[in-house]
Amino acid sequence: MTDPTQDPHFLHDPYPAYAAMRSACPVRAVPAGSGGRTSYLITGYAEARAALADARLSKDTAAFFAGKGSSRRLHPAVAHTMLAGDPPRHTRLRRLVTATFTTGAVGKLRPFIARTTDDLLDQWPSGEECDLVAGLAVPLPVMVICELLGVPQADRPDVRRWSAELFAAGAPDVIDAASHAMADYMTDLIAAQRRTPGDSLLDRLIAARDGNDRLSEEELVSLAVLLLVAGHETTTNFLGNAVLALLQHPAELTRLRENPEAIPGALDELLRFDSPVSTATFRFTKEAVTLGGTDIPAGVPVLVALGAANRDPARFPAPDSLDLNRDASAHLGFGHGIHRCVGAPLAKAEAEIALRALLTRFPALRLAVPHNHLTWRHTRLVRGLKALPVLT
Repeated sequence: MTDPTQDPHFLHDPYPAYAAMRSACPVRAVPAGSGGRTSYLITGYAEARAALADARLSKDTAAFFAGKGSSRRLHPAVAHTMLAGDPPRHTRLRRLVTATFTTGAVGKLRPFIARTTDDLLDQWPSGEECDLVAGLAVPLPVMVICELLGVPQADRPDVRRWSAELFAAGAPDVIDAASHAMADYMTDLIAAQRRTPGDSLLDRLIAARDGNDRLSEEELVSLAVLLLVAGHETTTNFLGNAVLALLQHPAELTRLRENPEAIPGALDELLRFDSPVSTATFRFTKEAVTLGGTDIPAGVPVLVALGAANRDPARFPAPDSLDLNRDASAHLGFGHGIHRCVGAPLAKAEAEIALRALLTRFPALRLAVPHNHLTWRHTRLVRGLKALPVLT
């Protein structure tokens, strides 16, 4: 199958292609990779939800690729994260971070998120053009997760660059190099925080490791890298996609501007409408599975197109319409099952606070360029804008 991320038309609007695939067959075999290995692509909502919760679909990438031979040289801490594992290892690792991202725990971060948002928006020119991605959507989540993990201010631009490079579709050398840079950096940061402990999330993970809480040194580095990357990449795209959707639907934008209290309830529909994670992370069948009437043999990759599933008219009527009155809480933007995004409460808090400040402070906010002039990131996993020029 041709890589759709190399097609500007698909990047601009993948949903017609998804709809065509879903209506023809919600679970289909597709040739993929240089070796022509068959994968299965899921575009239907019911089938995607079932796949995400099916224990017969493994996320243990190390087991899948063992003995297959590969020229890739991803750092093990990036290749074997909590996301790339099954229970009981996944259960043990996830338990160590879950408490940090509860709604109550995130509530304590809200003042910092609000201050950071205001500081960023203070730098926006009044009545002029600026880039919402560079001026808010990228720096806010980076600053929040770096604050949570205790990453020094001076190191944050490097962290941001390596993280972006980890999602560079079609550039395996760039991805591999970034994985080593990020893992090496995190190894050094852990050593530094051991010497001078603080009270960050990373300090708590170090204490769990050093307290013999069944956390190996490689797992510690891996967990820290995963939290750092996953903690801001998807939120960046969530913010950009949500603001673009609102700017393209003036009636819905006006409704939120006139009633900011409705913003929290609108977040699920914004996540459904243009999901920041377009394809779920790697899975493969441990045994033969039947999904959506399609028989999938054992030992093959399964790609779950979350963006396609969230536009399935069988689950969400008129799915191509943004309707902020819709109950979209069943969307799959955060995944589903045991791997559902642990940072969902933090992502929602950041989006709510940022949107409220943005709509309050810039009541005339509008696109600075025609929609078809916007450029999208070339990446399979996440869907996000390279830039979002707006007029304040």
